[in-house]
Amino acid sequence: MINPSAPGWIDKYFSKQKLKEVNVSTSSDLFYQKIRKTGFIYGHIVSFETAVPINTKGWVQNEVPKVALLNTLHAIYSLTTQDNNPENFITKALSFYNEMNPKGFSLFKKVLPNSGPSLNLEKIIDERVQTNIDIINKNFSHIVTNALLFVDVLAFRQYLLHEQIPEKYLKKIEETINSLVSLALKTKLNKSNYDDLLIKLFEASVRYSKFSKVNVQNLEELNLDYFSSELEKYYLIDMAGMALWSDGQIENEEVYFLHKLGELLKVPDDFVTDSIKSTDDFINKNKKDIPYFNYSNPVKHFYDQTTQSVITLISRNKNRLVKEIVESKELMILLATSTRRDLDEKEKKKVKKQLLDICKSVPSLTIFLLPGGSLLLPILIKFIPKLLPSAFNENLDVE
Repeated sequence: MINPSAPGWIDKYFSKQKLKEVNVSTSSDLFYQKIRKTGFIYGHIVSFETAVPINTKGWVQNEVPKVALLNTLHAIYSLTTQDNNPENFITKALSFYNEMNPKGFSLFKKVLPNSGPSLNLEKIIDERVQTNIDIINKNFSHIVTNALLFVDVLAFRQYLLHEQIPEKYLKKIEETINSLVSLALKTKLNKSNYDDLLIKLFEASVRYSKFSKVNVQNLEELNLDYFSSELEKYYLIDMAGMALWSDGQIENEEVYFLHKLGELLKVPDDFVTDSIKSTDDFINKNKKDIPYFNYSNPVKHFYDQTTQSVITLISRNKNRLVKEIVESKELMILLATSTRRDLDEKEKKKVKKQLLDICKSVPSLTIFLLPGGSLLLPILIKFIPKLLPSAFNENLDVE
């Protein structure tokens, strides 16, 4: 089983997929349809398009998009080059991200020159799916941030075709997506509570056009002729369709908007109709699990989404965590005491400090060190007695 938070997961992924036995796809349309069904286009991944099924049981929230991004990047590499060799793909992917990284941009600062190629790609992908530093904001906006990960796929295709990313390509496609979302929402007769939020989330998710102030009034001003690839066109239509769905239905004016967009992009009406249906089917089926549509009660949703992920991380690192806690006698006594009475403020600060020190020594638990991560500490404290029942009993006896 693959653990996307443990070093070496990319090599393990490729060894299990047995790519030498897989035929390389030659159809852009088929590629896009398959990727869309996985939810990658919409930013909420529900499956993987792989030859060998992947078991995601026990995975935490950010691990699914990591594997999905790797899988989709490799798929576009295979489609574009007609080569599915993992070593060649990793080399190209690293070169691509090296060029994609602007001067002074610290997205990939954790990549170390002495690491192997696959380990460096793991670090890049890990950074790529955690673009928001604040853990609470990340939880609520990852639906949009991860949808925009398909921009990486489109840019990677350009890199493979031209040996470089066309000048201002990333900025142009991000500006176009934001403009399309804004225009799409203006066509809606019935405004929803989510419309302003959606625009803010898209704006927060861009990386190369953060300071752009594009104010277009209609579709004709967007210069859509810039996009010649069918994949780019399909994606832009789906992004506009996702924005229009935000109130749960698409009116006649909104359908007209999407077909007008398809006309300007020179995309058949059949695709636009299929896009509307596919988006409607996907969101209706998965709405209750998509953070964006659960924003009405953000605190509750945050803990619902996060608690199980934190417990999974704790369970995976149980042995290391137990060892560190047992070695801290003062922490053991304080935790044991907390099962009998409420700790005072001084004691609580000691517990927090010592637990954070322990988390520093366990790489997978650095989630608690991120801004906002201290809000998750009660989950860790509550779970500790289940890890150390005998040790707690002994301490209680001593007390």
